[in-house]
Amino acid sequence: MDRLIYTAMTGAKHTMEQQATTSNNLANATTTGFRAQLDAFRSVPLTGDGGLPTRSFVVDATVGADFTPGPIQQTGRDLDVAVQGSGWLALQTDDGSEAYTRNGALTVSQNGILQTQNGVAVAGQNGPISIPPNMAVTIGADGTVSTTDHTTVPAQTSIIGQLKLVNPPTQNLVRGDDGLFRTKDASAVDADPNVIVAGGALEGSNVNVIDSMVNMISLSRQFDLHMSMLKTAETNETSAEQILSIT
Repeated sequence: MDRLIYTAMTGAKHTMEQQATTSNNLANATTTGFRAQLDAFRSVPLTGDGGLPTRSFVVDATVGADFTPGPIQQTGRDLDVAVQGSGWLALQTDDGSEAYTRNGALTVSQNGILQTQNGVAVAGQNGPISIPPNMAVTIGADGTVSTTDHTTVPAQTSIIGQLKLVNPPTQNLVRGDDGLFRTKDASAVDADPNVIVAGGALEGSNVNVIDSMVNMISLSRQFDLHMSMLKTAETNETSAEQILSIT
């Protein structure tokens, strides 16, 4: 009975955690550049006093992400970029560290700094990228940011910077609480000239809604099974008490 209770309890606990992960993925099914979170669990046998395993517990394994590229959607907006294939857009956070994202919906701050919709500055090859006012912006496939002044004849085009595009090994990336990815040792990554972007486009979420819904139903049934096991343990205990009271 003791073994049954703890096995069912740990199973139910981690099934609930997996349901939370699946719910978060579904909630971000339309989030630009989102990478689905993956949970992995493993069983660990508990060795008793006699040196033999008496029961198994469920514990968390390494939590990862699905790095499969999402669909590219054309927007026609000058400040939208989508990383094609492998690669990341580097950002400069407030604490000076470097973070990475696939969300290329960029904007310009009040001070003219190119940043994400959440206010995180985009890292350029030579520092933050400043956009002059009243200029048309074009982002090339290699991340080159150019501005065109249409008030002059002929129109003048100037290169003002280049996005820092990187491609670190995915096994070296971890997701932070802010949704941005960083290297495990929080070190910066060198720019990769092989990473290309598509201007006027955004990458959609790679969450498969149908698979996530099926997984949610399966997890719900697993949780009900664990609860049924706990109820069975309670019934067995009651029956055992009745037998002992008779004897």
